[in-house]
Amino acid sequence: MTTKPLPYRKAICYSGYRDGQSPESGEIPSYEQVKQDLLILQEQWQSLRLYASDSHSETVLAVIKNENMPFDVMLGAYITAEVDNPECPWGGVYPPEQLLANKQENKTQITRLIELTNAYAGIVSSVSIGNEAAVSWTDHMVTTDSLVRYARLLKEGVSQPVTFCENYVPWLDKLRPLAEELDVISIHTYPVWEYKSIEEGLAYTIENYNAVAKAYPEKQVVITEAGWATKTNGFGIDSHNVNQEFQQRYYEELMDWAEKEQVLVYYFEAFDENWKGSSDPLEPEKHWGLYRADRTPKLALMASA
Repeated sequence: MTTKPLPYRKAICYSGYRDGQSPESGEIPSYEQVKQDLLILQEQWQSLRLYASDSHSETVLAVIKNENMPFDVMLGAYITAEVDNPECPWGGVYPPEQLLANKQENKTQITRLIELTNAYAGIVSSVSIGNEAAVSWTDHMVTTDSLVRYARLLKEGVSQPVTFCENYVPWLDKLRPLAEELDVISIHTYPVWEYKSIEEGLAYTIENYNAVAKAYPEKQVVITEAGWATKTNGFGIDSHNVNQEFQQRYYEELMDWAEKEQVLVYYFEAFDENWKGSSDPLEPEKHWGLYRADRTPKLALMASA
């Protein structure tokens, strides 16, 4: 019997770090800044995806509860490298003591995820054991066996559906043992990172989705990241392949498809985040938002701003 535990909602990935703030620095958005963001987002979205069980996520949950905002949340744990990954182009090899410390911190993240989920049970609609920790290029590789253990810990500690957010490729092979433990399969699909044109974008996303859905016919498959950058320095994404017009087209086509097919899609992402990636201002990691870092809307949302 096919299980569909998560209903279709208009959903978006949210990280509220503004200029001068980042997870690394410890400078996090204030309650009022998060409130400002969510007042913007509540006009168009009903569900948020949060990446970590940390102080920032706790602030977001508190704002939703205290201000009686109409969001539910997919809450995640941010788990870091437990094994080396020499295939990572930007460095995935660590001292043994660092890997050991990461394992302890990952357990803490899972524990904190359980605590926050239960504290905000009426808001948290699903939980994720991690983000992109199994794909071949990740700098925070975690073994499938560890992911299975974390999934089991979560299922013991919370009543919400349990998932793992990952690029579509590992779901087709190495993550099959994990998939058996999960309630929901969550995939990431980025046509522009794979050198697809805007004309190919939606069709490629649907192809990725269908490949995973076919592999797990008894599981619900959702998309927890899909988006289109608006700027690039040419690293990984060709300059001719990104602009606001292309983002608008991909966003509109993807959201229309999601609504028609009733597929839960968390669009990536709400706001540009200038702390990400290199110091190059054209670094593509900084430019996925539907809003700029100053909270002004890009073209995709201008008509509804």
